[in-house]
Formats: sequence, C-alpha cells, structure tokens
Amino acid sequence: MRWIGGVAGVVVLAVVLWDAFETIILPRRVSGRIRLTKLFYRYTWAPWRATARLLTGRRREAFLSFYGPLSLIALLALWAAGSVVSFGLLQWAAGSAMTVAGGGGTGFWSDVYMSGTTFFTLGLGDVVPRSAFAKTITVVEAGTGFAFLAAVIGYFPVIYQAFSRREVAISLLDARAGSPPSAGELLWRHRADPRAAALVELLKEWERWAADVLESHLSYPPLGYFRSQHYNESWVAALTTILDASALVIVGLEGWCVRQAELTFAMARHAVVDLAQVYSTPPRRPEERLAAAQLARLRDRLAGGGLVLRARADFEERLTDLRRMYEPYVEALSGHLALPLPPWVRERDRPDNWQTSAWDRVVQLPSSPPGREDEHFSG
Repeated sequence: MRWIGGVAGVVVLAVVLWDAFETIILPRRVSGRIRLTKLFYRYTWAPWRATARLLTGRRREAFLSFYGPLSLIALLALWAAGSVVSFGLLQWAAGSAMTVAGGGGTGFWSDVYMSGTTFFTLGLGDVVPRSAFAKTITVVEAGTGFAFLAAVIGYFPVIYQAFSRREVAISLLDARAGSPPSAGELLWRHRADPRAAALVELLKEWERWAADVLESHLSYPPLGYFRSQHYNESWVAALTTILDASALVIVGLEGWCVRQAELTFAMARHAVVDLAQVYSTPPRRPEERLAAAQLARLRDRLAGGGLVLRARADFEERLTDLRRMYEPYVEALSGHLALPLPPWVRERDRPDNWQTSAWDRVVQLPSSPPGREDEHFSG
C-alpha cells in the first residue's frame, strides 16, 4: 500500500507542477485535453453561471464579476493543496520516518501536516524527519514551496497589468462608440472626420489591442473571466464592435480606410477564432443580429450624419460573407462567458457611461461654438 501511495504522490505532484507551469510560466497556447486548470474552470464556471441566472440586472453582473478573481485564488489553493498532499504521500510511502514533539504518534496525517509546514516554509519544528530519504523529500518540498510562492507573487501583477491594458481601451471606446458600443454609432461619431484620418488611427490602435488580447488571453486564460467595470461593456463586445465596424468599412466605404479596416478585421477575427478554441467553445449558428429592418435603420442613421454607404448590388451578400467569418465564434464566446453581444445600431438614444453618475444624473456637454452643434456626443 505504501508503494501505491508513493506512486500516487509522484503522479499527483507531476500533474500539479506541470499544470502550474503551463498556466503561469509557459507563454503559449496549451492544447492538452486533460489539464487540472481546464477541468477546474469547466466544473466551477458552469454552476456559477447557472446560479447567476437566478439573479437579475446589475446584481447578476456583480455576481459574475466575482468569479474571475475568486477562481484565481481557488486555483492557487488547489495547486498548493495538491502539492502538500502529494509530498505527504511520499513521506508516508517512505515509512513516516518522523519524530513528533511530545512523543505523538506518526502516520499519514502527521506526514501531511509535516508537508504543509514545509511547503509554506513555516519551520515550526514540532515534526522532524529522521531518515535520509525523508530529509531529502523535505528539502525538495521546501524548495518547491518557495518557488511556488515566488511564482504566485509574480503571477498576480502580470494578470492585473494585462487586465488593465485591456480595460483602458474598452473605456476609451465609450465616447467613440456608445454604451454599449455599436458599429453604427462608431462610424456615425466619425462622420465629420476629414479623410477618415481619426478612424484610420482608431482602427490601427484596435488592431494592436486585438493582438494584445489574443496574446495575453492565450498565455493567461483566466483573464477571459475578468469582467469590465461597467455592466454594458466587455472585451467580447468590444471585439465584436470592431469586427462589425471593419466589415462595414470594407464593404461600404472607399479609400485608405478600407485597407486599415481589412488589417484590423484580420487581426480581430484571428483573436476570436483562437480564443474560442482556448475556451473550448466551438462555433455555433449565431442569432440574427442584422435583420433587414436593422440594416435599413443603420443606413438611415449613417445617412443622417452624411455618411452614405456605397450603393452596390452585392452589398448585403458581401457583408453577410464577412459576418460568417466571425459571428459564429463571438456567439460561442458570448454564450460561454455570459457576455452579451453588442447591437449593430443602437435601439434608442441613451447617455454614455461618462455622462452618468451614481445618482443617475446625466451630465451635459457645454454649448458648442457656433456652427459646431453637431459634434455633441449625445447622439
């Protein structure tokens, strides 16, 4: 039985350490089907999301927002517990060669206690290894625990730095595309943009942002469960809005803006496809986000700002082809992460997040200079 326990301890230790290495240190996509982290998120996120359905409004969003940070703490605790138990099994397999202060008895739970005090470098001294093999295991565990704690200390700042970079861009999108964002509103608010210079620059920035989101979420998948500060914003909605806007520019506009839109579309589409694979969310048939009536409203909205889309016979066909390239993936991510997708055109006028306060007061912009009344963001 002790040999079986020793083998089990080695296996558990190898699984835990390799999983922690892949999750914290390895900066690339991990494709293994059987992984501790993957199983952890699969069997904890589903019941958490199901419980959230019992809530409504902002309470539901607040409950969902707790999962990301709590899951990190729980995952680290799971790794630590697995390491402590595995080293305890190794000590037990070595014959529980321990001396307990006060003459207490030895056994499996004494070995686990010894393992815990060693892993967390407590050094209490009430349980001391006797044999050379037990001492070797103790030294190895002390080094493992020290390395684990150092990796954890470095892991949290990296996670939150990546989260901060992601959210800064999402916050900047608020005044540029509304709350929640929409492709129609993004283009409408750039209607007076001379030669589309500002729109080109915005698409360049979001091309880089999509690449950063892809890299950071491939390296640190738990980031996907971290939610934005505002309930009507999310990284999935932002990516979808940029894809929608890029598709509209590619099909309906002309000039250099189209080339940048193609580059941004390619990067953003690459991000959603790869991230759908990371979160094990196969593409699924999307709900109709742009029906004929909505497309007509979108055209009217843009035309009201002097931005007329190209009149071409294959407009809807080409737009549909582009949408098929990414909508099944963003629909899958939206369903899995419980993050709603943005509309193509806003259903009603509403203030942006920056125009509101905790007391539900709407902040108005100061009066525009003569002849500049149409530049208010209020829509």
